[in-house]
Amino acid sequence: MSAPIQIRMSGYGPPTTGFSKALKFIGDRIEKEFGGRVDVKYVYNVMDLGYKGEDILWLVEHGLLTMGYQSSSYLTDRVPELGFVDLPFLFSTNAQARAAMDGALGDFLVRKIEARIDYRILGWFENGFRHISNRLRSVRTPADLKDMRIRVLPSDVHKRTFELLGAKAMRMDLTEAIAMIKAGTLDAQENPLANTVTYGVHKFHKFHTLTSHFYISRPIFFYRTAFDAWPDDLQRAMQRAVKDAVVFQRKLAVQEHEASRKAIEAEGCEIVEAEHAAFAAAVQPLLKDARKIYGEEMFKLVPPA
Repeated sequence: MSAPIQIRMSGYGPPTTGFSKALKFIGDRIEKEFGGRVDVKYVYNVMDLGYKGEDILWLVEHGLLTMGYQSSSYLTDRVPELGFVDLPFLFSTNAQARAAMDGALGDFLVRKIEARIDYRILGWFENGFRHISNRLRSVRTPADLKDMRIRVLPSDVHKRTFELLGAKAMRMDLTEAIAMIKAGTLDAQENPLANTVTYGVHKFHKFHTLTSHFYISRPIFFYRTAFDAWPDDLQRAMQRAVKDAVVFQRKLAVQEHEASRKAIEAEGCEIVEAEHAAFAAAVQPLLKDARKIYGEEMFKLVPPA
C-alpha cells in the first residue's frame, strides 16, 4: 500500500476562530471521503510556533505547509492588482463583496496570483469589514485621527488611505502590532471586530469606531506543486470541500461580529458610528487615482450593491 498523501493545513488564529473551524471542516470532509489515503494535520496558529502571521505565505509557497490562508493585502507587493480590493469603501455590503470575490473579480485576481506565485487558490474566506480602535480618544471624523500612529496591513493602498485620513500609518505584521499595542507604543489599529477580540486588543483600546472602511478577503491557497500532483478525485474533492467551507466560515463570521461587539462592550469600551460621509470624502483623491491605475474595466467587475 502506498504512503498516505500528507496534507498540512495552517492559519494564524486559535482553534476557536471561524477560520480554524473552517480548516477542520475541510479536513474532516477529506478524511471521511479518503480515509487512510490521506494524512491530515493542522497548525492552527503559526504564531504559537514563533512565526509571524505573514510567514504562512512562504511556508506554503515552498511546500513546508500544504495549505493556508492570509489576507490578500499581504500579497499586494507581488501582485499589484490585489491593491484594487484594498481600496476604501469599494464594497458597501457583505453580499456585494461576496458576489465580487466569488465571481468575475475573484477569478481575475486568482489568475493574477497564480501567474506569479506557486499557489493553487480554491476560494476566498471572509475577513470582512474593518473598523478602527485606539487608546487615545473617541473617533467620529477623520479630524479625530490626526497624528495617531495606526497599524495598517502591508499595503500601500491602506497606508495612503490613512495618510489621507490624517493618521500616521505604519505598515507592519500582526505579530509586531500586538506587541506594540500591549506596550502602549501604538495608538490605533484597524481590524474586523472579531480580530480585535481574538487578539485581545479590546483590553488595551477603549475607543472603537465602526467605519467599515475596507473589506478584506483571505485567499485559500495550496502549494501548487503538491496539489497538482494529487489524483484527480482528491483534487475535485478538495475543491468541493473548500467551496462548502467558505459558506460555513462566512456564516461564522457574521456570528463572530455580533459576539465580538458584545465582548468589546462588556470590557467597558466605547463603540461609536463614524461619520461615513466625512471619511469617504477624505479618500476621494485615492479613488480618483485608482481609476487611472487599475482602469475602468476592473471597476466594472464590482457588482452593484
